[in-house]
Amino acid sequence: MNILAIETSCDETAAAVITAERRVLSSVVLSQDEVHAPYGGVVPELASRQHLRSIGYIVAESLRRASLTTADIDVFAVTQGPGLIGSLLVGLSFAKGLAYYHRKPLLGIDHLEAHMESAFMESPEIPFPALALLVSGGHTSLFHLKKRLHFRLLGRTRDDAAGEALDKIAKFLDLGYPGGPVIEQLSAGGDPERFAFALPRMKDRSLDFSFSGLKTAALRWIGETKMSGCHALLPDFLASFEASVVRALLENVARAIEKLRPASLILCGGVARNKRLRADFGELARASGLGAFIPSPQLCTDNAAMVAALAAEKMKGRKKPPLSLDLDAYPRFSLATGGPGKGRGRGASIRPSGGRGGGRSRRV
Repeated sequence: MNILAIETSCDETAAAVITAERRVLSSVVLSQDEVHAPYGGVVPELASRQHLRSIGYIVAESLRRASLTTADIDVFAVTQGPGLIGSLLVGLSFAKGLAYYHRKPLLGIDHLEAHMESAFMESPEIPFPALALLVSGGHTSLFHLKKRLHFRLLGRTRDDAAGEALDKIAKFLDLGYPGGPVIEQLSAGGDPERFAFALPRMKDRSLDFSFSGLKTAALRWIGETKMSGCHALLPDFLASFEASVVRALLENVARAIEKLRPASLILCGGVARNKRLRADFGELARASGLGAFIPSPQLCTDNAAMVAALAAEKMKGRKKPPLSLDLDAYPRFSLATGGPGKGRGRGASIRPSGGRGGGRSRRV
């Protein structure tokens, strides 16, 4: 069985083909960074227009690399949400057209669940229960996985996501876009203890995250020191801010470990490419006597291979899904109500935040 998946939740146009045994035959991702760089963030209308221009080529290229045609595809899969609604509708409409023409099954996939599945693509035997930290420009969430396809939301960002905070500081300093990788590069060799940032903590002792306070503190330091792209202390400032974001993330993970006693830890999402986060996450896992499972950098960013892999997992031992043309896109995902824009009946809703990531709409 061959599965063709399409991902257009934000500003990457992606398509991939995998087999039911999860062998990746092709994975093609086209980024829009150059389109959005002049604005310092993703412009939703431009993103959807670029998807319209690119999706036909990207799907055709994924099939060419897999040495297949659409007639060889047994199941189509597509990201339903969360994400930018215009971008999602481009991918969803294209997938519906292919499924209708070939009279083949169509499976809707949640973007956040696909990110968690990316860890299992390279490490299928991850011990359960597991804690999964999902960090992107639009989402910062902590999940408890009891087994495959069964998860519970433990905490999510109440304001800015971690990736969004990094992007906004880079934009304010006019360092370039996307901000996260730029900050990582410019902070190399900087002193992460040079600037002090207080970590945000929830008064209700929940496992939710908040990064707006860190962002405000960084802006205050920028004003007081007249920080700029050519300031002598720029590497120290960026290293301190990046380290504070990582500490805020891992503090909640450490609390969840103490509370739930998981068997393993998972780190996923676009910000999981960050070297400091990957290293410190691994160190936390070792100190806790747990295995750390982090996808390769190319699987951390938005891609269609993880969408196809989740589709394959959902279909294990089941009949093929029907040709469903009533699938709809959703900009946010609620774990409380169970369905499109709905989840599995446990936990609170996952809200979109302004930034790069599923469910995001960038303010520029």
